[in-house]
Amino acid sequence: MSETNIPADLHYTAEHEWVQRTGSTTVRVGITDFAQSQLGDVVFVQLPAVGDETTAGESFGEVESTKSVSDIYAPLAAKVVAANENLDSAPELVNSAPYGDGWLVELEVVEESALDAVLAAMLDANAYRELTGE
Repeated sequence: MSETNIPADLHYTAEHEWVQRTGSTTVRVGITDFAQSQLGDVVFVQLPAVGDETTAGESFGEVESTKSVSDIYAPLAAKVVAANENLDSAPELVNSAPYGDGWLVELEVVEESALDAVLAAMLDANAYRELTGE
């Protein structure tokens, strides 16, 4: 098994999402390299609309591949402030650039302290690597 890419500067969930802080109250979310490799070729991505609220641990979208349909779980309770519209016409970006152009949504929380706590509770790169057995 080849080692998947697990950037050290990101936070991770047990559901194979990555979370990158982009501001004091904002994060960008995507699925990990490990997740996209397990899914196979992504053919469709369903994302929430800007303005939608997410609930931590609940599904807020789906990634459909040639193998299966998988839920995308919200890493935190927040408001969707951006959804990656490029995935409508190019869902394969989830495969080719899971940490780059294949990002899914940007979320915003009300309080910076709440975001600090949520991020602190997530997996770091080493813990995620252990989880995936990489």
